[in-house]
Amino acid sequence: VSTQSTWGHFLSVYFFSPSFALMPTTVEEVLAFTKPTSGFLVPLSANIYNITFHSFKIRDIDSGACIFEVDGDKEIESGHPSPIATHPADQDPEIALRTIRYNFPQTFLKCKTIGTKLVFSVGDQPVPNFRMVERHYFQDKLIKSFDFAFGFCIPNSTNSWEAIYDLPELTGEQEAEIIAHPFATKSDSFYFVDGQLVMHNKAEYSYTQQ
Repeated sequence: VSTQSTWGHFLSVYFFSPSFALMPTTVEEVLAFTKPTSGFLVPLSANIYNITFHSFKIRDIDSGACIFEVDGDKEIESGHPSPIATHPADQDPEIALRTIRYNFPQTFLKCKTIGTKLVFSVGDQPVPNFRMVERHYFQDKLIKSFDFAFGFCIPNSTNSWEAIYDLPELTGEQEAEIIAHPFATKSDSFYFVDGQLVMHNKAEYSYTQQ
């Protein structure tokens, strides 16, 4: 399996590759985590609702500037990879397919608030109480936690999920530490439907001069 696959390929396989299933996890347990999980907490077969991500955008709320935008369907058609988001080449291919690495400019760390827009579709089952919990860490220490509720998705629908993130205020020393340790900043994203964990994804981040 190539670890140089495009973002479009990533979106198409992110939730449909082999994984390592652990025990069922509740929202309360996820909110108590103090470091990244060592593996994935559910197999990809847990996504019985056929939730599929299609496009993703990140913008700076204060300036309105677009930081990152990708349409996975268009990338699959064009064959052009994203220069910002890649798979980690130093991990097992099966794990790499469920992990994304972002290479953001250092100016990202100056952002106070960002907005994201995710376009996704669901299969032929209703999706009640769709909820995402995202835990962010630096060097295995929790730095921020986000909890977003989308609500109800009707069967066979395409939906847009917009979320606002208030980012932690960093000191100059903290920024320097994060920049000096690429991909030591990590996140776990947990997706629940009616309290049941159905998806678990990981991301790693670096911040470079661009």
